[in-house]
Amino acid sequence: MGVSYTPQYIADTIGGILYGNPSEVSEIRFLLTDSRKLVFAPSSLFFALKTSKNNGHNYIGPLVEKGVQCFVVSELPQNKEWLQRACFVLVNDTLEALQKLVSVHRNHFSYPVVGITGSNGKTIIKEWLSQLLSEKFFLVKNPRSYNSQTGVPLSVWEMDASHEIGVFEAGISRLGEMERLEPVIRPRWGIFSNIGPAHNEGFPDITAKIHEKLKLFARAELLIYHCDNDSLDNTILKWASAHNHVQLFRWGSKCDADMTVVSRDTTPTGTYVKLKVGEQFFEHRVPFSDEASLENVLHCLAFLHSRGFANGWINERLLQLRPVAMRLEMRQAINDCILVNDAYNSDILSLGIALDFLNTQVKQKEKVLILSDILQAGMDHEKLYRQVAGLVKAKGIKKLIAIGEALSLNKHFFKGLKADFFPDTKSFLKDWDFNQFREQGILVKGARDFGFESISNRLQHKDHQTVLEINLDALVHNLNVYKSLLKPGVKLAAMVKAFSYGSGSYEIAGLLQYHQVDYLAVAFADEGKELRNAGISIPIMVLNPELHNMDVLFRYKLEPEVYSLELLKKLEKEASLHMDNNTSEPYQVHIKLDTGMHRLGFLENELDVLLLELKKCSHLKVSSVFSHFAASDLDAFDDFSKEQMEKFHTMCHKLEQGLGYSFLKHISNSAAISRLPEAQMGMVRLGIGMYGVDANPAIAGTLQPVATFKSVISQIKEVPAGHTVGYNRAAKLQRDTRLAIVPVGYADGLNRRLGNGKGSLFVNGHKAPLVGNISMDMCAIDVTGIPASPGDEVIIFGVNPSVVDMARLLETIPYEVLTSISARVKRIYFQE
Repeated sequence: MGVSYTPQYIADTIGGILYGNPSEVSEIRFLLTDSRKLVFAPSSLFFALKTSKNNGHNYIGPLVEKGVQCFVVSELPQNKEWLQRACFVLVNDTLEALQKLVSVHRNHFSYPVVGITGSNGKTIIKEWLSQLLSEKFFLVKNPRSYNSQTGVPLSVWEMDASHEIGVFEAGISRLGEMERLEPVIRPRWGIFSNIGPAHNEGFPDITAKIHEKLKLFARAELLIYHCDNDSLDNTILKWASAHNHVQLFRWGSKCDADMTVVSRDTTPTGTYVKLKVGEQFFEHRVPFSDEASLENVLHCLAFLHSRGFANGWINERLLQLRPVAMRLEMRQAINDCILVNDAYNSDILSLGIALDFLNTQVKQKEKVLILSDILQAGMDHEKLYRQVAGLVKAKGIKKLIAIGEALSLNKHFFKGLKADFFPDTKSFLKDWDFNQFREQGILVKGARDFGFESISNRLQHKDHQTVLEINLDALVHNLNVYKSLLKPGVKLAAMVKAFSYGSGSYEIAGLLQYHQVDYLAVAFADEGKELRNAGISIPIMVLNPELHNMDVLFRYKLEPEVYSLELLKKLEKEASLHMDNNTSEPYQVHIKLDTGMHRLGFLENELDVLLLELKKCSHLKVSSVFSHFAASDLDAFDDFSKEQMEKFHTMCHKLEQGLGYSFLKHISNSAAISRLPEAQMGMVRLGIGMYGVDANPAIAGTLQPVATFKSVISQIKEVPAGHTVGYNRAAKLQRDTRLAIVPVGYADGLNRRLGNGKGSLFVNGHKAPLVGNISMDMCAIDVTGIPASPGDEVIIFGVNPSVVDMARLLETIPYEVLTSISARVKRIYFQE
């Protein structure tokens, strides 16, 4: 990096005070803000960030044990052993310290940096501009959409003397954030993509939002933007009058623009654009025709023309642009494998992100990495591939398939791994027996030039085209919404019963474990067994333990709900057979009380007998006592909910007095977390809320939909008026009708009651009514007047219509809609 980042240098740079033992730390090379992403412990610096949801200081102990020797903290640890084994830089604000350190690091490099901000399109513009410039320059950029207050400094830290240009995006959500990011990026050249409604709630008005984003360009020499938006154009022109060192390069349809779009001619394979720059005319062909893509690529062209880079070579590179894969995607693959597809990105930072996703989300124990050369990395190959090898080994990869000449030349770094090397993708596809892949988790990670999509296509199933997409980012967002509502110290149990509300068992449980929920709750012991076999290690509560399979509870360390004396006696007897009284801790159980729901649980008049029996149970210990609200989502029954709370408190007090020790108490479900904060107690149970459903409108508006149920059009046919459609000739057409056949039916979870016009599916944003009876495997929709072709996507529910809309139409609840989606519908998990 040019500078030796020793603990003392870092302390001096960020204005901190150095404590502890820095003698073992030679140089810091890696910055860490998430303890779960540790790879190279001795050369890592951990910033203990504090947020409304978490406190990084809680993870110092485990990191010291793993070998981390340097920390930036705002609270000095009291553990003397830690101070002997590691050093600590004490500051007032650890996030500010992170940004300050990287700002100083950024100042060591004089090559130009492009800064990109705006409401939409930042990541696409960054990726496309990087693709175009990488032909001529060694380039460094953010991985994926690492554009936040922490993501930007972690990205800029990768700047190195071997790079020739940097391209970084910055996103903000409130006032005051951009002035913290400007010194970190300090762009010489800027692109303002556009302005829209995203994060409007963080700003007084649209003008204030524009001005906040413009702070990124306070020291820039050039700013490029689309001037057809009058509000944006007028605000920037006024801003520029006070920042006369910034040259504006305006593009659009206006005649006074620096780059005028003279004409656009759309063809089946893309668009021809004619541009006027100064007095010269240029023609470019781009492989896109939709408005959003054209705007993004025109931003790139405006930059290239403004810098004099739009010579003949650029036209060939433009035709090689492809839609950017904005997400990591996981799906079922051949031979019981799971495929994680990241076939369009290749850099060291995004490799680490993808490997973390593989380890978190894929239950298969053996992990395989199919990796291409990392192109245009701007780093010495020996240094680069030594680091890649260290990362791959640290992340537990057992099998490597390396494709590319650079990887082959540096194969000695990968000793200790089962590894096969191929010169190119064609050779791999020709020589590799894909039947060797069995019950493995496979990450496909390649630079675009290697065409790894052909590998992904060979690996994934080609069957049913109806899928349920699960947005893992949305699920984490919703989890954090509820975490932010909890009082300090309140634990969280996440409900993953019923196949995680239809969304997938291990895939959801693995994500929740990664995000450190305190408990998982399943309905039956077999569900818990499956999670344990898949590597889930956090406590699992079983809500409906059955008398016939007690052995499973003990063998897999599952903690049962106890709702009857018969079950309690059976558990005590079974525990005595499984536990050694001299060495084993008592077995944890959870007592269910009936406070008014009148399903499972002990009534108030049964507590005396329960206490007598519990005192006889030397092998069991009460970990928690809980109950269940009957109607916490309905205002009309708030008085009854309060009666339940009071009864619960009374019953818990009696149990504590009788047992002589305290335990966790919990009664709150998703609705109660937001509506009845006084009921949070020691723990809450979060279920449907994680999937974006809450009866409280104030909370529902902050949640994101997690599941999208979708299919495709198989066939389109013109059917004359008077003909009938489907079984029982239930629909008789009143006019000539354009019908689309969709391969989704009631066996997939499309409720039969939606047929005959009661429900609709959505095609290209248009509502298409269901025609006739819904069949087991397919249905028909009316696409008359709707732009539609075979292969087009069909939305059953997702953002619009939502699962709540679907439930309302069926006069049921979202739980039923989600859990009705059958197992034959493939679940596809993705993360941005």
